[in-house]
Amino acid sequence: MPSTSDDGRDSVLAERREDAVNAFLRATPALYRRDIGIHPHAAAWAAQTDNTATSLFLTGPIGVGKTHTAWQSARNWVAAHITRTSRRPRVETWRSTALFDALRHDNPDWNVRTLTRQLQEADLLYIDDLAAARVSPTGWTQERLYEIFDERYINRRPCLVTCDVLPGATGDIVGDRVQSRLREMFRGGVLLLEGADRRAGAAA
Repeated sequence: MPSTSDDGRDSVLAERREDAVNAFLRATPALYRRDIGIHPHAAAWAAQTDNTATSLFLTGPIGVGKTHTAWQSARNWVAAHITRTSRRPRVETWRSTALFDALRHDNPDWNVRTLTRQLQEADLLYIDDLAAARVSPTGWTQERLYEIFDERYINRRPCLVTCDVLPGATGDIVGDRVQSRLREMFRGGVLLLEGADRRAGAAA
C-alpha cells in the first residue's frame, strides 16, 4: 500500500504537470487548444523521456491536420517531461515565416545572436509550416538556421517540424546545407499524415 509520503509526491507531480500543460495551453493559438487523438507514432514520440529521443517531422498534404497534431504532440511532450524536481521544460514555438524574418541580420526587433542561442538551447523547438517560407532565406539566415539545427542535432535536443514536403525536398526553402542537416536529424522520425483537406469541410 502506498505511503502517505508517496501520495504527497504523486500529488506534487500531478500539480506540476497540470500547471505546465496549462501554461503551454495559454501560449497555444485558440484553434489548436482542443485535445485531439493523434497518430500513434506522434504519441510515442511525445512520450519519449530518454536522452536518445528523436525529432519528429510531420508532413502531408495541406489541410490534413499537421499543425493541430503538432500542437497536441508538443502538449503531450511537455506533460511527459515534467518531474517533481526538474525545472519546467522550455519550448520555443515559431511559424517559419516569422522565424526567418526574426533571423534576418537587419531585423531591429531581435538580437539575432541571442535568439539563435535561445533556439539552440530550448528543450523543444517547434517550427510550424516550414514550406510557408517560399522565398529562400538569405545566406546570413541560412547560416543561423544551420547553427540552430546543427547544435540541436549534436546535443540530441528534439525538434518538431510541420511541412508540406519531405526533409530531403527543403533545399529551395532553407538551402542545401540546412536541408542536409534536416535529413540527418529526422531520419526515422518522419510521419506522413494522409486524408482529405479538413478545412474544405469547415472542420479545421
